[in-house]
Parts: sequence; structure tokens; C-alpha cells
Amino acid sequence: MTLPPIPAASSPRWLRPAPDSALACAVREGRPAWTEFLHLLWTVWVFVVPAFTPWGYDLRWTLLTLASYPTFIVLFVAALTLPQRRAGWAGVGMVALCIALLPWYPSGLSYFVFGCVFLGTVPWRSSWHYFCTLLLLSLLLVAWARLFQYPWSAIAWVPITVAVVGMLVHVERLRRAKDAALRLSHAEVRRLAAVAERERISRDLHDLLGHTLSMVALKADLAAKLVERDPGGARREIDEVGAVARDALAQVRQAVSGIRAPQFAAELASARLLLETDGIAFAPVLDETLAAAPLPPEVEAALAMALRESVTNLLRHARARNATVELARDGDAVRLRIRDDGRGGAIVPGNGLTGMRERIEAVAGRLRIDSGARGTCVEARVPLPPA
Repeated sequence: MTLPPIPAASSPRWLRPAPDSALACAVREGRPAWTEFLHLLWTVWVFVVPAFTPWGYDLRWTLLTLASYPTFIVLFVAALTLPQRRAGWAGVGMVALCIALLPWYPSGLSYFVFGCVFLGTVPWRSSWHYFCTLLLLSLLLVAWARLFQYPWSAIAWVPITVAVVGMLVHVERLRRAKDAALRLSHAEVRRLAAVAERERISRDLHDLLGHTLSMVALKADLAAKLVERDPGGARREIDEVGAVARDALAQVRQAVSGIRAPQFAAELASARLLLETDGIAFAPVLDETLAAAPLPPEVEAALAMALRESVTNLLRHARARNATVELARDGDAVRLRIRDDGRGGAIVPGNGLTGMRERIEAVAGRLRIDSGARGTCVEARVPLPPA
């Protein structure tokens, strides 16, 4: 997947975000960089507040705005582009800017709210530490404002706004960090699975071809020695070399077919690992009679791909806590059913669902998807050929 580029050498040095900055993280998640600057729209209150004060838009407000607003913009950009461990200092600067200007500049209260929100970028020990810091700063601001005879109606909204907005943004930031950690863990699981599969393939090929090629080499050497002394024996050895080579070729083709075709057991193990890593309880229910009579390769491949696609959709969209997978015989057919207790909702067919339906129909099966308030159920039923 191609992500939007992070501003690089063509941008001013002070606009280049650090790798772990809020702006860089947003770009890596697929959000355009400019969307992070939309929050500046809330600074409209800097220009609205004077309309509700006795002084209005006087010369003092104009001069303080010309001096403070560009400073605030610089701190805002710094909070988005600095490394995570240093971005909190931009929030401290916004709070200090408000405290310093408050005796003469009521519009500076907006700077205080922004500063408290950006303090959430600091890696706090817990959310309670951050909440207590917001409460302490709000009390300090109220006491400072009352010292300069600010009316309660002008400052009572500040602690509530800071607490609500600050905690909402903080929780959203924690959720994004958790999602990023889960994506990394899923990528690591897939990488380890790929490594294990490569090791298995190398072992299989070694076991398959090692002995066979050694025999071919031995018989070829023997035929070379017999070609003048015993032409008949040499011919027999050459014929045996051809037979061994053809047998090895058949075994290699069979092994390659097995490597290319997805196996249901492997997909089931991968589904368990991915779901449990994401905190979803997983319960497979398998019919024991299927172990005695393996499924035809094309049926197993279709069901394995249906399981993979269903689990992928479950992880992306369902927000479920429990999931079950049932594989059982249903008369002269085999039935695969994947259930979850997620949020359900309307099903919008995409490439994944369309491909799953086509694979099931290619083996004369049918696919049914039911999604409602109690979760989603994907059921595939494929007829089995006569034994």
C-alpha cells in the first residue's frame, strides 16, 4: 500500500516532521498531512471573544494578537512536528503564553485549551496522571483569572472544556497507539508464519530430492563405467536413472501443488493466532469424521480461502469479542460456518467477498452471509464427490 509522502527536502527544515511526531504518524496511517492543521479552525475564538468584552477590538487587542497569534502558530507546528518526547513542551509554551497575557488579553484562553490538549502527547504513566495535571492547571488558571477580576461566566467553561476535550483526544491517541501495536504484532505473526513455511518447504525438498539425486548420480557413474565393458548393464542403469528421474519429477509436482494450495488446517491455526492476538476468544468446532476422509484439494482450498477472508473482515470491521468456526459434514456436502458477536450491519460486497463467493461457486457450492445486531455469520456449503 502506498502512503502519502511525508514533507521532505522541499519543505523548510522546521516543517519536516520527526519520524515519531504526530504529523508523521498521521501520514503513515493514511491521513493527509493537512487534516492535522484543521484544528486551527478552533482558534476562531481568539477573534470572537472581543465581541463579548467591554473593550472590543481596541488597539491593545490588535497589538497583542499580532504578537501572540504567530507565536501560537509556531508552537502549534512544533507540537505536530517535534519528536513525541519533546512535543509536550509546545503545549507548556501555549499554557505559559495564556498565563502571561491573561491580565490584558481574554482571547488567550483559547491558547490554554490547545496547550492542555497537546500536553497529552507526553508519555504519561497513566491517564489519571494526565487528568490530574489538567485539573491542577485549570484551577491555577481560574485563580489567576479571578485575581484580575474576570467574571465567573467568562472562565467557568475552561475547566470543563479542558477536561472533556483533553481526555477525548488522549483516549483517541491511546487507541491509535494500540491499533499500531496490533498491526505490528499481526505483521510479525505473518512474517514468522512465512519463515516457518519456507523452512518446511526446504525440509520437504531436501527429504524428497536428496536421496533421489544421490541415487541418480551413483547410477550415472556406474553406467559410465559399464558403457564399454558391459553395454547391456550400462543400458539398464541408464533406464533406471530415467525411471528414478521421472518418479522424482512426479513427486516434485505433487509437492509444488501442495505448497501452492492453501490448507485448511494451516488457515485455522493462523486464524486462531491472529484473533487471540487481537483479544478475540476463538473456538473451533471440527467434525472428527473429516479427519478419516480428507477433503478434495480443490474443496479444501476454497474453504481455506473463505476462512482467511472471513477472519480478515472480522478483524477489520466486526469489533467482536468471540468467534467460532465450525467445519462439519452435512449429508453429501461439507459446511463451513464462521460466527462472531460483533456489530454486524449492512454488507457491502467488495473484492474480498466477491472473490470468496466465486471460489465457493467454482466448486459447485453456495455462500450465505447473515449480518445483524447480534453479529455476522458466514456459511459456505460445498457438495462432496462420491467416495
